Amino acid sequence: MIYMERRVKKLFISIVGDSRASDQPEDLAVYGMDPHLEEKRPDLVLFPISTDEVSRILRLAFQEKIPVTPRGSGTNLAGEVVPIRGGIVMSLTKMNRILDLDIKNSLVRVEPGVLNYDLQMAVEEHGLMYPPDPSSWKIATMGGTVATNAGGPRTLKYGVTRDYLLGLTVILANGNVLKTGGSTLKNVTGYDLTRLFCGSEGTLGVMTEITARLVPKPEHRNTLVADFVSLADSSQAVIAIKKAGIVPAALELMDNAVIKLVETHAKLGLSTDVAAMLLVEVDGCREAVSAEIDRIESILKEHHVVRLNRSKSLEEAESLWTARRSAFSAMARQRPNVLIEDVTVPVSQLTTMIQKVGVIAQDTKVEIGIVAHAGDGNLHPFIMFDHENKGEVSRVEKAIDRIFREALSLGGTLSGENGIGLAKKKFLSLELDEVALKVTRDLKKALDPDNILNPGKFAE
Repeated sequence: MIYMERRVKKLFISIVGDSRASDQPEDLAVYGMDPHLEEKRPDLVLFPISTDEVSRILRLAFQEKIPVTPRGSGTNLAGEVVPIRGGIVMSLTKMNRILDLDIKNSLVRVEPGVLNYDLQMAVEEHGLMYPPDPSSWKIATMGGTVATNAGGPRTLKYGVTRDYLLGLTVILANGNVLKTGGSTLKNVTGYDLTRLFCGSEGTLGVMTEITARLVPKPEHRNTLVADFVSLADSSQAVIAIKKAGIVPAALELMDNAVIKLVETHAKLGLSTDVAAMLLVEVDGCREAVSAEIDRIESILKEHHVVRLNRSKSLEEAESLWTARRSAFSAMARQRPNVLIEDVTVPVSQLTTMIQKVGVIAQDTKVEIGIVAHAGDGNLHPFIMFDHENKGEVSRVEKAIDRIFREALSLGGTLSGENGIGLAKKKFLSLELDEVALKVTRDLKKALDPDNILNPGKFAE
């Protein structure tokens, strides 16, 4: 923990002014946590509004060896923005302007504090779409989604955040301003520095501008809900849809535990007597959407689906998606604490991984519900518990350890989209070998030699 002298604190405050700085206990408490369980209060919270201010803050931090943790809305789930060594939390939420919306070239340039939802709404007015849509899209900032390479339900068809990045303005640890990429769709000049910073969780630099490409908004979309009495049948249906060459915009799965809680709290008319529910969305031209939905229905019927419900309007489709997006809030009401874990396995191993999570839940006597981006094999075990119950916490830790090891044994990865942060740092060596770990640490050392950027996280 770094102790910040009053003299140094005043120098930082002078960069942004008293109205955009705080060392009040209530603010330090709020900015010392995220949905992860660990908390650590910073010494100071700053709210810059320009690239110049961010640069000056980091230049001073570099000079004084003060840790700086960049932060957006704090919706990340793995402890990425917990200021584990104190110092400064740099909130970028006031840098929230859409700087340029280039309709002719289907490009947008934004500051990091722009909300994903606000960007989506702004570009849709022009018949365009920004595909990455994390479940927290209404409050997640663009800087945070880039820092964690966020995905979302549409990942199956459209890819993740890095697939839309064209350029960044990044402030390095010493305050230098780095511009990467540009405004062209193709660019192979030098190393791909843009993608290097995407997913770096604030450990290599602080983004102040983001240039991304947009795609045409689909003419039509339709949503289908399918209920199954067997989790295995639902996951096998997912595999069959993919084998048929169909690429839905989204292919989501919820198990019975999640369905029941969502229905209890949201009253959406979901069937609570089934083992699993698939939520399938197809988009494109109207004729193609209709044909694909028909094909998907036929496949589902071959895999013992017990109920099918095709949305009849955009409003009905939105209601169905509310069920998926309500999962976390519904489970958070059930128990004092919810951890959303995040592992990905090859789609062919989806059934096996779901079954293994069920066995782990039984063995450890831990409540676990499953939500999955089933089309790409990305599972989110929702683990419900009481942090004050030490025995339960111990069982949760054992369950998490087993979930990670089982995913890796099936050829999977520790994280599909939530990142590493604090939550998975100790497991990193299970997936990365010594060479990969050394390269990671060497990159960190080259760009942040004094380890002031979001220290204590995976890059050390």
